[in-house]
Amino acid sequence: MPVVTAVAMYFVIWWIALFAVLPLGTRPVAEADPQSGWRGAPEKPQMLRKVLITTIVAAVIWGAIYAVVGSGLVSFRSGWLALPE
Repeated sequence: MPVVTAVAMYFVIWWIALFAVLPLGTRPVAEADPQSGWRGAPEKPQMLRKVLITTIVAAVIWGAIYAVVGSGLVSFRSGWLALPE
């Protein structure tokens, strides 16, 4: 797999994983705004922790995809599914 393709694939996987990880562990602010009743952003978003978790999850998913593509089971050049001969 070319380097540019591998980096682009990791980038896309990382962003998708980030949106899956963002809601984990969020707690709303205890007191709602008296005027609007809106609670707003989480009290402690823990973004550094979520970015690290996202990086690990994306690396595992990317590694699995890289292994499957590298094995020749799936080829982007000879159609959707290219079985080894």
